[in-house]
Amino acid sequence: MKDYRVFLIDLDGTVYRGEETVQTGVDFVHRLDQARKDYLFLTNNTTRTPQMVVDKLRSHGIETDVDHVYTPSMATASYILQHDQKKKIGLYIIGEIGLWSELLSHPEFEINEQNPDYVIVGMDKDLTYHKVRVATRAIRNGATFIGTNADLNLPLGDELIPGNGSQCAMVAAASGQSPLYIGKPESIIVEMALAKVHHSKDEAMLVGDNYETDIRAGFNSNVDQLLTLTGVTRREDLAGKRQPTVLVNNLDEFKL
Repeated sequence: MKDYRVFLIDLDGTVYRGEETVQTGVDFVHRLDQARKDYLFLTNNTTRTPQMVVDKLRSHGIETDVDHVYTPSMATASYILQHDQKKKIGLYIIGEIGLWSELLSHPEFEINEQNPDYVIVGMDKDLTYHKVRVATRAIRNGATFIGTNADLNLPLGDELIPGNGSQCAMVAAASGQSPLYIGKPESIIVEMALAKVHHSKDEAMLVGDNYETDIRAGFNSNVDQLLTLTGVTRREDLAGKRQPTVLVNNLDEFKL
């Protein structure tokens, strides 16, 4: 087995399922600590701040810090700042505290509902017609449309609820413009995460439970993948598809 130097680890379905702990995922993180392997929790969730993620992980038995968390909110901010050199960049934001707090922590960004440079759409459980209308008008007037992630649905207990991809689809239909997506399965967030931890693609492995997001992110970024069958994806879902680098029933089966 290749000697991986850093693991980019998904959260929901890998380390926990809602409020339920996935013990094999927690034990995997503990084994990484013992082996002194680098890792970064790479989530598509923009509703939580990094500190909120740290607090949730603590409730599942993992002690970590914000330096080990990377979100699409963080990747979105980095992406814009790399591609736009203006001193003040106008944003219209749809989203929750994780997205708002990250973007507004950068002095280059300011809120501009009338003529923003970018419309940023993240998961927003209080989405309103007014928000969609403002976003649509701004995009039609030339704002760049960015979606933090393309998840059409999110698991909530035994229910699948609308995800950010569904929200973005509504804005896209109304504005006539498709968004640039940042989160998994896009390569942007993977490349930003690796830059944060100062590792190359051939040193890294993506770990997750969702073939369509976690594993495809590995395919799209040329990073090896470890798929655990503790969450969304089932073994039968892989029939006829490109296979992940490593497939396990749970993360206890993966030897460091």
